[in-house]
Amino acid sequence: MATTKLARVVLWMVGALLSFSVMAVSVRELARHGLSIFEILVFRSAIALLVLLLLVLLRADLRVHAKPRRIGLNLLRNTVHYAAQYAWALSLTMLPLAMVFALEFTMPAWTVLLAVWLLHERMTPSRIGVVVFGLIGVLVILRPGIASVNLGAILVLFAAFGFAITMITTKMLTSSETTFGIVFWMSVIQLPLSLLGSNPAVFLHLEGHHILPALGVGIAGLTSHYCLSNAFRAGDASLVIPLDFMRIPLIAVVGWAFYGERLDIFVLLGALIIVGGVLWNLRSETARAH
Repeated sequence: MATTKLARVVLWMVGALLSFSVMAVSVRELARHGLSIFEILVFRSAIALLVLLLLVLLRADLRVHAKPRRIGLNLLRNTVHYAAQYAWALSLTMLPLAMVFALEFTMPAWTVLLAVWLLHERMTPSRIGVVVFGLIGVLVILRPGIASVNLGAILVLFAAFGFAITMITTKMLTSSETTFGIVFWMSVIQLPLSLLGSNPAVFLHLEGHHILPALGVGIAGLTSHYCLSNAFRAGDASLVIPLDFMRIPLIAVVGWAFYGERLDIFVLLGALIIVGGVLWNLRSETARAH
């Protein structure tokens, strides 16, 4: 039974890791072919919304789940998430893929700080450790004063902060909304935001080389969250989260293979420091829960 459980977690995480990588490469490819970030995110939301609407048509019970109970909080969550997602996607066009993914993992540190402030959660030594290790990891990756800190790095850190706010507001929404409803309204709210910044003429002149990465952005955006959610459902967080950190070496290999990006030892070392802080806190939280 334990082996079967582990196998399910690993398979779901393989799906999640591949989805995150496909989404990153798809964003970069669409940007290389002349699409703006707004236009790329149109595909992200539109394809997801089409799939979700199809599910609503096929299953009557999902219509009840899709009804929002706290539309104001949904609007706040998705506006912040959209800004963070925009910054993350833009950073993919400016930085090596591995650096983007490594800096993105500072999100747990931001989440801890926000949870203490907004949710009045208690600060513990391990939670302080997440913040400290996250800061040290960022300094190792960016090496201020040695390497130049560019706009791309600032964008990723902004995105990580925005994703942390999204995590907090998602937790608040789970008391009144279903998972399907949260995901459904994410697409409903974010699609118009993307369309506002897009040039409609672009969509009338799409070419064959746009199709595959456009599908990649939309489908991988859905499957990444679906696979990750199922991995958490199939196994404990203490098993899932360490596997999630495999995103960094995987995307480093993808960046090297597809774009000739150098495997930077400082990025990997900084990522290990950030990961170490998260794992320490995870172990402490698990022990405290028992």
